[in-house]
Amino acid sequence: MVKTNPLLYHLKNAVDGLIQSFFIVFLLLFVSCSRDKITKEGYSEAFKPVFAKVTIFFGTDEVDEGLRYLDSAVSNISDPNIDDKFRTYGFHYAYWHKFKGDNKKALLYADSMLMFANEGIHQKKYVSNVVEANMALGDAYFDLQQYDKAYQHYFEGYQLGKNNLDNRAISDYNYRMGMISYKMGHFKLAANYFKESYRLSAPTENAFADFYRKQEVLDDIALSFKHNNEPDSAITYFDKAIGFINHNTSAFKDQFKMIEVALGVAYGNKAEVLILKGDDQQAVALLKKSIDINLQKGNDNSDAELTEIKLAQIYYNHNQNDLLINLLNDVHFQLDSVNNEDVKADWNRLMSDYWFRKGDFKKSTDYLQTYIEIKDSAAQKLNLLKESNVNEQLDNFEKQYQIDGLKNNNKIELIYLYVAVVCAIMAVIIVFLIYRNWKRSRKDVEIVNDLNKQISLQKINLEKTLEKLENNGLEKDRILRTVTHDLRNPIGGIAALTRSMAEDDYTEDQKELINLIHETSQNSLELINEILDVTNDESPVLTKELVDINALLAHSIELLKFKAAEKDQEIKLNLLPVSVKILANREKIWRVISNLISNAIKFSPDDASIFVEATELENEIEISVKDNGIGIPDKLRHKVFNMFTEAKRPGTAGEKSFGLGLSISKQIIENHNGKIWFESSDEKGTIFYIRLPKK
Repeated sequence: MVKTNPLLYHLKNAVDGLIQSFFIVFLLLFVSCSRDKITKEGYSEAFKPVFAKVTIFFGTDEVDEGLRYLDSAVSNISDPNIDDKFRTYGFHYAYWHKFKGDNKKALLYADSMLMFANEGIHQKKYVSNVVEANMALGDAYFDLQQYDKAYQHYFEGYQLGKNNLDNRAISDYNYRMGMISYKMGHFKLAANYFKESYRLSAPTENAFADFYRKQEVLDDIALSFKHNNEPDSAITYFDKAIGFINHNTSAFKDQFKMIEVALGVAYGNKAEVLILKGDDQQAVALLKKSIDINLQKGNDNSDAELTEIKLAQIYYNHNQNDLLINLLNDVHFQLDSVNNEDVKADWNRLMSDYWFRKGDFKKSTDYLQTYIEIKDSAAQKLNLLKESNVNEQLDNFEKQYQIDGLKNNNKIELIYLYVAVVCAIMAVIIVFLIYRNWKRSRKDVEIVNDLNKQISLQKINLEKTLEKLENNGLEKDRILRTVTHDLRNPIGGIAALTRSMAEDDYTEDQKELINLIHETSQNSLELINEILDVTNDESPVLTKELVDINALLAHSIELLKFKAAEKDQEIKLNLLPVSVKILANREKIWRVISNLISNAIKFSPDDASIFVEATELENEIEISVKDNGIGIPDKLRHKVFNMFTEAKRPGTAGEKSFGLGLSISKQIIENHNGKIWFESSDEKGTIFYIRLPKK
């Protein structure tokens, strides 16, 4: 019988529910933010009634009629101002992005939004519109899976909002970072982002939008806790969300349908936690309540389908086959009008399990094949998101932002330098005149002065020579850092562009050349990053914290298992029986471990196993990384930890090696008062050891 992974099953359903909730709250915030910001200082008198009426249309299922009315009404306004045009394109963006799912068209309208936002003259209005336009561009690029561009626009919107103390912009940014972290499986981080978004959510004139946003974020926090294996915290926040909705129902009677939808979503999500806690009876009751609400016409039918799949899973687990097949037939009928890829995948999985149980292996196999195809497609999209490395991208943007600020400061400093040079030249001239007059007045000691002069000149020449040597070394490092900084962005752009081009339709020869350019640019970026590390002449204070060794090793392997899978390799982990925390810099130690595991992957053949083990000694923790690769020859052993070592060799699949990783790793371990060494045999593999003090 085909076994399903309950964690993946619930994760997929929760992500889908989270996306649908975000869809609803986006529209509400779109309307409320617009009304709050623009009616105060932006809309023309002719556009205000148009905005109000289109807002009503977009709050119902009559969005097509709303867009037609918008275009007709705006064409009759003789002289629409900048904010009128901005909001007109904003409605078009929402229509294509949120209602029609055509992100390419949505991207065009988001570009137009940014164009008109940049023409604003009021500081507060300018900031508000530019932030909104950047967030819209980021969302469109994100759904087009162009993650580098999406992160750049999110960062630009966030940076502008932060510099202008716009809490709404910072809240929106934290919400998006929470969504991205959630999709990548970083649930604890996602919960923190959602909490910060909730805390910074600024009130608007649309009280209902504020209420809807808060209940939705409470639900998101609960989902994050659920997937972080904190069911009690999840139940607490689900109850907060449900209580918050019930408490405000009487205040928003005109929006009863949307409140009902929100309540149905919360019921379905809470039921998942109850299932994990083994309380199927209460879970079934909540699932049925959720289905009764969202299966109604005009409500969230897609969420109802997800909830029906959760209920069907319970029926399957309890061998209630008649209830199971009847419910699955109902879902199949609903999918004809409300298509949902995640529901379709799990529907095929449950149908496969049902027919397997019935003994019809042919039908079971057919449904299972469809399920696998759908899941493979979803997995490919998720892998693209994970490979985008949002934290690294945002760090790069932050560094570039700081570099741009330093460049502006350098211009001012250059002016001061010119003034100082002029003063120095004048001082030299004065000293020279004084020296000449003094020489003429002391002819009787000319010989002694000549000797003193020669000695002085020799001393000065020696000092200048030493100074030049030192300055030349520093200048070479500075030039190297500057060149690598300047090269990283264009080469990174080439890598991103060629990765995007590889997805388009080209001939096989063209694709081969594009992939070659992409691989070369990725290798160049790796070399640039390592050069930047080794040429960093600063000695920052090593910030230490308590680090859980087991968690750190598990996290490192989780990030690298996809790389190992490319060579059909398996990483086996043997953790400490009882978790131990040591005082260390988490990022630095993680980098050392990742470097050792990456080397093991690189220098091991396909289908090999890599063994990572942690051992607790009396006063130390020992970590070992063992491979069955090509080994290190005796003649190279004394060179492997050298900077730019000659011991670098290509990997078993031709991977590049720059000879910097082990040198950097050695510096990091020694800065932690630890030690690193290895044991190796030619063609039999290598074991690298790390020992770190517990305190």
